[in-house]
Amino acid sequence: MRRSILEGGVHRFPSLITTVLLIICVSKPGYTQDLFFDAKGVRLRYVEQGKGEPIVLLHGVGGNLQAWFDAGVFQNLAADYRVIAMDARGHGKSAKPHDPKQYGSQMALDVVRLLDHLSIKKAHIVGYSMGGNTTSQLLTMQPERFLTATLLAGSGRFKWTKEDGATAELEASEREKECVSRTLIFRLSPAGGPKPSEEDIKQRSLACFADPNQDRFAIAALTRARPDTFIPPAKAVAVKVPTLGIVGNLDGADVLSGFQTLKNLRPNIKLVIVDGATHAGDRGVMRRAEFISALREFLIAHRQTSQR
Repeated sequence: MRRSILEGGVHRFPSLITTVLLIICVSKPGYTQDLFFDAKGVRLRYVEQGKGEPIVLLHGVGGNLQAWFDAGVFQNLAADYRVIAMDARGHGKSAKPHDPKQYGSQMALDVVRLLDHLSIKKAHIVGYSMGGNTTSQLLTMQPERFLTATLLAGSGRFKWTKEDGATAELEASEREKECVSRTLIFRLSPAGGPKPSEEDIKQRSLACFADPNQDRFAIAALTRARPDTFIPPAKAVAVKVPTLGIVGNLDGADVLSGFQTLKNLRPNIKLVIVDGATHAGDRGVMRRAEFISALREFLIAHRQTSQR
């Protein structure tokens, strides 16, 4: 009998995906109404659907809540849970301040503000990439608000050096000039694979400029706020919220090492490594059936002890 994906510390999925799981993962039966709330003076967009224990979904940098629909994740979970997805400040249809002080830890607190707005005492939370980093920080700030946490391709930021600061400033400057950051694109490229060409980066830049939901100055401000997302290792160690980490084995080296750091700090986290999955794109881990399967098994495992 196959060992449960949640037994032990780390499990690697095979690259073969069953037809049933593929159907579950890509099924996309519709959209839902845009809603807005005030997050300490910043207007933020969210959507919700379904009934049951609440789950909050946080997207990645430069994206918006539509990513969860495109991957079929929102619809899948809404069949059994009350699912809430939000556009982070600086993204999508949410307000886009240009002051770095409006980002950083404020993005984590926005999740709590949303829960308060909806009168939700506790929720599950799932964050992808930037959303995973936000979730990891949030667990050290207000852990009592969360039933479980799932970190997808983003483990948190557990160090901050002068080199990290220089990289953040370089990426912010690239955003202001090209709307995309070539440094970030290379950093998140599949490990061991070919790097994006100049033509590919040019096309991404043109698409970014053409997207009315993109504000390059807001994303630059967010990037410059990275020091405020640093998580002291001692605070990470103290987190007791049940946590699942999921990452593709072809993700960028920085992302993979971040999960190893978190696993060293918190050996009790469940870590699932998806073979053949990248950070984003057609092979991105969010689109893989192994992700939704692991997430559902994790949520079910903690359903009996959860309280709203």
